[in-house]
Amino acid sequence: MRVVIEAAPLGLSSGGLARYTGELSLALARGFADDEFFLVSDQPFQMPADAPPNLKRGAGPSNAIERRWWIWGLEREMRRLGADLVHGPDFAVPYIPRRASVLTLHDLSPWMDPAWHRGAGRVRRRTPLLLDLGIATMVITPCETVRKQAIERFRLRPERVAAIPEAAAPWLRPVGRPLPAAPFAGPYFLFVGTLEPRKNLPVLIQAWRAVRRECAVDLVLAGRRRQDFPPLPEEDGLHVLGEVPDGDLAGLYSGALAFVYPSHYEGFGLPVLEAMQCGACVIASHAVAEAAGDAAVYADTEQELAQAMLAAARDAPWTALRRERSLGRAREFSWDRTARLTYGVYREARRRFGR
Repeated sequence: MRVVIEAAPLGLSSGGLARYTGELSLALARGFADDEFFLVSDQPFQMPADAPPNLKRGAGPSNAIERRWWIWGLEREMRRLGADLVHGPDFAVPYIPRRASVLTLHDLSPWMDPAWHRGAGRVRRRTPLLLDLGIATMVITPCETVRKQAIERFRLRPERVAAIPEAAAPWLRPVGRPLPAAPFAGPYFLFVGTLEPRKNLPVLIQAWRAVRRECAVDLVLAGRRRQDFPPLPEEDGLHVLGEVPDGDLAGLYSGALAFVYPSHYEGFGLPVLEAMQCGACVIASHAVAEAAGDAAVYADTEQELAQAMLAAARDAPWTALRRERSLGRAREFSWDRTARLTYGVYREARRRFGR
């Protein structure tokens, strides 16, 4: 099989879309050596590191017509490559269905609260049409909750939608070394993810302030700040790191007293699983329950967050037990499994196309 994967998410410097596209394409190529996988986009992007020979870079648009990427350019590139199928990992597939396609619908947040995604107007308009008109042959969601939401909202046939969980990158493991040149030396709570309204960070900061009045614990926020998230004022004990290189993430996760993820809504919550694979105690909202299972401590309000964070700060055996639960939960997921299940969806899309 020859598969084209639209690679625009790899142009992002960080975030779940980039991680999903990169790790999935690598796992597919490694797991299915007799097939060819091509990453193509009209936007600049970097190929994943250590890509096997059957994971290749395709060409971008070569003229003005092909710069109308989703109408003409992507289809012409698939024709040049002799592709059997196209996978859109970012809420889109080509507008004209000339061959089988798979669309990944990561979550329904663009349609839930306008304040969460002020720049997502194109997704809000485009994706429902691709789904309602049946242009996407098959749809992948990262969990069963999103699958059910998608079926209900977009009136999809259940057999067209497959829930396939994601996983933490295999290079994320517990380590003993601290983050190089870290601006904090003592214990810290950690959040990793895009700084955006949906992540509920003001409530996290308020809960941490309550904890800090009793325990000397810092709060570290790591991730790209989106333009619709206001800068945070400087505050003693609060460290806003911005984007952190991949090579530093394992140390950051492993060294945290607890990883805290209070998001209002998630399709999966990949940073939670990354933290668990590094052996972090996880405190999270119920938005990530399918990913975290019974390994996380769930807290949905400011008071619940503060109580759980105090327990992590004061009770070392309590925290150690949850670290062990995190490692056990993370072992249930892998990108190899995600790739196998995704490949099965590719085969089903080819079988269904044109029926």
